[in-house]
Amino acid sequence: MSPLHVQRLGVMAYAEGLALQQRLAGDRRLALVPDTLLLLQHPHVITLGVKARQSREHIVASDEDLAALGVSIHDAGRGGDVTYHGPGQLVGYPVIDLKPDRQDVHRYVRDVEEVLIRTAADFGVRADRVPGLTGVWVDQQKLAAIGVRISRWVTSHGFAFNVSTDLDYFDLIVPCGIADRGATSLEQLLGQPVAMAEVEEACIHHFCDVFDRAEQGVRGQGSGVSRD
Repeated sequence: MSPLHVQRLGVMAYAEGLALQQRLAGDRRLALVPDTLLLLQHPHVITLGVKARQSREHIVASDEDLAALGVSIHDAGRGGDVTYHGPGQLVGYPVIDLKPDRQDVHRYVRDVEEVLIRTAADFGVRADRVPGLTGVWVDQQKLAAIGVRISRWVTSHGFAFNVSTDLDYFDLIVPCGIADRGATSLEQLLGQPVAMAEVEEACIHHFCDVFDRAEQGVRGQGSGVSRD
């Protein structure tokens, strides 16, 4: 079983998180670091996938409104369309080498979905896939978004799981370019607070299980957990 180094980083600016995963991905391709899972939250930001590079029509708020709300915009370099990240949302960036036996992009995305479906189930929420769409859903509402990049079979970018996210911010965009479906969160579905640290723990457990990895070297910035 291969090791998985987990970093729990608390709140981190999007540009800083992007630079960290890009550096790790380069090092992983050179076998300088082990497989790594970054878990963090971002300040309010709208990110643009490859589908949104030619048009920002799925950002429905004006630049003035975004500025007033403190929402920045960043090109992400991942697949997919436009999405929102913010406080209360667990963002995961797996930087793992899919060689030699997991070189299948569709399988990788389905496996990430499986991690999040199992995580939701730990809190009593039945989430599922929707045929033809990416992500994890509860009825017509998206609980978790997925947008990945794979270069020479090393992954980057990943998922955004709504734990206690302020869902009003999704009104600033057409999430993932899908106009007829909304967003939900674990807290909205349960009607009670959920500790981010508990969601992180569940996510780590299921990621290791689905990807056959052994957790190693967890750092607890922002989560109150430290294990080495």
